[in-house]
Amino acid sequence: MFHGLVIFLSAFLIFLVQPLIAKQILPWFGGSAAVWGTCLLFFQTALLAGYAYADAVNRWLSIRVQAILHSLLLLIAALTMPIIAADHWRPAGDEEPISRIIGLLIATIGLPYFLLATTTPLVGAWYWRRTQESAPYRLFALSNFASLLALLGFPFLIEPWIGNREIAIFWSGLFVLFAVLCAALGWSTARHARQSFTAEPVGQQAGTGIIASAPTQAAGMGDWPYWIGLSAIGSAMLLGVSSHLTQNISSAPLLWVVPLALYLITFIISFDHPRWYVRPIYLTVAAVVVPLMAWLSDSLNLAMVTPVYALGLFVVCMVCHGELARLKPHPSRLTVFYLSISIGGALGSLLMAVIAPMIFDGYYELYAALVAAAAVALGLRIGNTPKARLAFRLTACGVLAAVCWTSWKSIGDYKANVRFMERDFYGVVRTRDILTEAPFRSMIHGAISHGGQLLDEGLQMTASSYFGPTSGYGRLFASLPAGPKQIGIVGLGAGALAVYARPGDHWVFYEISPAVIRAARAEFSFLEKMSGTHEVVLGDGRLALEREPARQFDVLALDAFSGDSIPSHLVTKEAMDIYMKHLKPDGVIVLQATNRFVDLMPVARNLADAHGLTAVLISDTPQFEQGPDYWLSMTDQVIMTRNPKILQAAAIRSVAQAIPRSTRVPMFTDDYINLFSILKH
Repeated sequence: MFHGLVIFLSAFLIFLVQPLIAKQILPWFGGSAAVWGTCLLFFQTALLAGYAYADAVNRWLSIRVQAILHSLLLLIAALTMPIIAADHWRPAGDEEPISRIIGLLIATIGLPYFLLATTTPLVGAWYWRRTQESAPYRLFALSNFASLLALLGFPFLIEPWIGNREIAIFWSGLFVLFAVLCAALGWSTARHARQSFTAEPVGQQAGTGIIASAPTQAAGMGDWPYWIGLSAIGSAMLLGVSSHLTQNISSAPLLWVVPLALYLITFIISFDHPRWYVRPIYLTVAAVVVPLMAWLSDSLNLAMVTPVYALGLFVVCMVCHGELARLKPHPSRLTVFYLSISIGGALGSLLMAVIAPMIFDGYYELYAALVAAAAVALGLRIGNTPKARLAFRLTACGVLAAVCWTSWKSIGDYKANVRFMERDFYGVVRTRDILTEAPFRSMIHGAISHGGQLLDEGLQMTASSYFGPTSGYGRLFASLPAGPKQIGIVGLGAGALAVYARPGDHWVFYEISPAVIRAARAEFSFLEKMSGTHEVVLGDGRLALEREPARQFDVLALDAFSGDSIPSHLVTKEAMDIYMKHLKPDGVIVLQATNRFVDLMPVARNLADAHGLTAVLISDTPQFEQGPDYWLSMTDQVIMTRNPKILQAAAIRSVAQAIPRSTRVPMFTDDYINLFSILKH
C-alpha cells in the first residue's frame, strides 16, 4: 500500500537520523550524557510542530492546497541535503550548551525532520479521507515498527561498518526519495478527492478535510488531558532511564537506542491490536517494579540495575501507551489525537531535559518520573463497581506511597554529609567528608569519586585516590628527569594530580564543567598549594587543544570522565592527532583506563601503534601494612611514549604490562566508534 510505504520510510528516516546527528555533535559538547537528552527534547518538539502542522492543514486547507504546500516544503528540504553539521557550530568553551545544540539541530535537520514528523498524521488523514473504510491507527503501529528497525539497525548493523559521513549521505539520498514519494501521494490524493467530490455527502467540508457527517465522539475529545498526561509520563520515563544509563557507562548510540527501542515497542504493541495490552498483568508488574527502580537508583551494580530499569521502562510505557490506545477517538479526530500525544511527549522531554536541571541541584528527576508513573494509576478508569474501583485506588495509593518513601530515602542518602553540591549541563558535582582518624574529602561526579584530599594540614599534598604513588601517574612522575616541565591535564576533578607539580613547572588543566572548577577551588587546596604555575582552561579539552598553538607538553594526561562514562571522542585517531601536535617528541601521554564496563586497552594500543608509540598498562592495587586505605583506589592507567628511558625506569619497568593487539577492535575514529566491541563481559 502506497500510504504504508510513505509512512514506513518517513519513520525509518526519523529514527535513523536521531542517533546519527547526535553522534555527529557529541564530541563538540564534551561527550556529555545531557547531549542526548537535549537532542530528544528537540526531536519531541519538532514532532509536536509536525503534528500541529498536520492538524492545521487538515482542518483548514483543501487536499489540493495541502499537496501544493507540502510539495513545495519537501522540495526546499531536499535542496538542503546532505545533513552534515557545520563546523561554525562548534562551541568555543563558555557558550550555553542547550540553546546552541537546539540551534545547531534546527539549522542542520530542522526542516527535513519537521516534514518527516508530519507524515504519520497527515498521510493517515489522507488515507481516511480517501478510503473511509477502515481506521488508520494501525498505520501508527507500522510507523513505530519502521522506527524500531532504524534504531536497532544503527548500533548493530550500520554503525559497526559504516562511517558517520557515509551514513549521512545515505540518509540524505533516502530523504530525497521520500520527498518524491510523499509529494506524489499528495497529488494522487488530491486528484482522487476532486474526482469523487460530487459523490460525497453534503456534510463533507471540502475546504477543511473533515467529514461533518462522521461520528465525532465528542466524549472522546474530552480525553485529551489523559492523552497528554499519559504521553508525557512515557516520555519522561524514557529520558530518565536513558540518562541514568548513559551517565554511568557511556554516552553513545548503543545505549541511547535501547531505551528508545523499548519505548517504541510499546507503541507498536499497543496500537497493533487491543489484545496485546492486558491491563491486570502490566499494572501488577508495574506495581512491583516501579518502587524497585526507586530503591535501586543509587546502585552501582549496573549488571543488576540495567535489566530492572529496562523492564520498568517497558512496563510503564506499556501501561501509558496501552491506555492511550484504549482512548483513541474516531479517525476523523486522528490528527488531534496525534497532536495531543506529541504535546505530551514534548512536555515530558522539556520537564526532564530543561526544567528539572533548572530547579533541582541534584539528579532527582528520575524520582519525579517514577512518582508520576505511580500516580498515573489513580486517574485510570478501572473497575465495574464502586467497590472494585475503591479497591484499585487503595492499591494504587499504596504503591504511590511506597515510591514516594523510597525516593525520599534515596534522596536523603544522596545528600547525606554533602558539603558542596552544584549541577550544570555536564552533571552533578558533590563533595563529601569521611571523618575518621585520617579525614578525607572526596569529589563525586554522578555516582563516581573523581579524586579527593586528606584534610590534615600536613597531609593535604599527599597523593591519593587514583593518583597514589604506586599508580601509573605516581610511577611516571617519579621517573621523569629533573627540571621544569610543561604538563597538560584533560579533566580537572579535584585537582589531585597537582601534588606531583615541581618548582618551575607549568600545568594546564582543561575542564568543561564550571561546577567542577568551582568545587576544586572552593573545597580543595591542590591548586592553591601546588608548586610552579598553573592555568585552568574552561571548555572541552579536545576542542581547546585543537584551537591552541603547540604547547610542547612533557606529559599530557587524559582523565576526563562524567560519572563512570567514557567520553569516546577523546580516544579517536583524530583526537590522538591533536594530542601529538602538543606533545614533545619524547613526551608521554597517560590515559586513565579504569572502568567497570568497557575495556579501553585495545583502543589505546591502536592509537599508540598509529603514532609510533609504545603503550604499557600500569594496574595498581594499593597494599597496606596497617591503617585505613580509603584514600587510595584501585586503578588502571596506560602510558604511551616513544621515550625508552621512561619505559625502562625502575618504577615503571617492574610493573608495566604489555597490551596485546586485538583484531576484533578496529581503530576508533570520529566517524566510527564501536562501543559494543569493547564492552566487558
